[in-house]
Amino acid sequence: MKRRILGGTGMSVSEYALGTMMFGAMGNTDHDESVRMIHTALDAGINLVDTADVYSGGESEEIVGKALKGRRDDVVLATKFGLAMGEDPNRRGGSARWIRRAVEDSLRRLDTDHIDLYQMHRPDPHTDIDETLAALSDLVRAGKVRAVGGSFFSPEETVEAQWTAERRGHHRLRTEQSPYSILTRGVESRVLPTAQRYGMGVLTFGPLNSGWLSGRSDPTAGHRSAGAGAKMFDLGLPGVRAKADAVRELTALAAEAGLPLPHLATAFVRAHPAVTAVLIGPRRPEQLTDLLAAADVRLGDDLLDRIDEIVPPGVDVNPDDFYIDPTPPITDKRLRRR
Repeated sequence: MKRRILGGTGMSVSEYALGTMMFGAMGNTDHDESVRMIHTALDAGINLVDTADVYSGGESEEIVGKALKGRRDDVVLATKFGLAMGEDPNRRGGSARWIRRAVEDSLRRLDTDHIDLYQMHRPDPHTDIDETLAALSDLVRAGKVRAVGGSFFSPEETVEAQWTAERRGHHRLRTEQSPYSILTRGVESRVLPTAQRYGMGVLTFGPLNSGWLSGRSDPTAGHRSAGAGAKMFDLGLPGVRAKADAVRELTALAAEAGLPLPHLATAFVRAHPAVTAVLIGPRRPEQLTDLLAAADVRLGDDLLDRIDEIVPPGVDVNPDDFYIDPTPPITDKRLRRR
């Protein structure tokens, strides 16, 4: 599997990264099978494993820790902090107080003495980015973290973080993790160019867009069509109908090219020059096997142009799929009225 350098970190990572959100109560509850899947990915050449403290309440990190016993030195290990880890509002966000607690919890669950890439899962509008970067820099100096990054940062938030780091002498965010697929190309307009401008590595997730590009005959059926994410599959919504139309065209294009639709989808994301690694997040072994088979697929310019005709560059087919968390003045009317 081909490697790329992760931003300015000097770390060499595989073009595919293993995302582990689906390991644990949120997906595959069989720890032994999940460990075997991680080993399968490593044996196939993947060396970047990404998790988060919030995934299944820390269970995913524990599974990753089990799987990496004896193989830790061969892996670039990434995890994330910042989303709520309980009802207490102090157990979330980017405060120095929480960061120092969160990293110790993650190190314990991962059964390691350091994290290669520690990422802020979402920007925290309630905490000065100077405080967050100062706390993260302390972790780098202490040897507990090798590099720091962000996830779901808007271009403006990325620029503010970069400028703050330069002015205050902090370690800067070296990576950005964003959603990106053929159906969600909005990041092409500003997020990816901003990351390129600052020499940041980019990890992308959701190349199959929650199963829409998995090749299933009916993408609206399955376990993700219920619960909080049901609106992403409700054909009564205009954006969802637009996705269904695009998927039909993309399915025909993939067949014409002699490729399974998931292979076309992951190769498309990997083709963008800003993208360092594509996170794949299988729940079952057969899903992992299928995605690994696409590792060497490359799309020519003619095929990429055909994709552009179906979904234009910079466009999210359904704007409700992914979003940058709104700032407080948007959600709290008291902050937008005198």
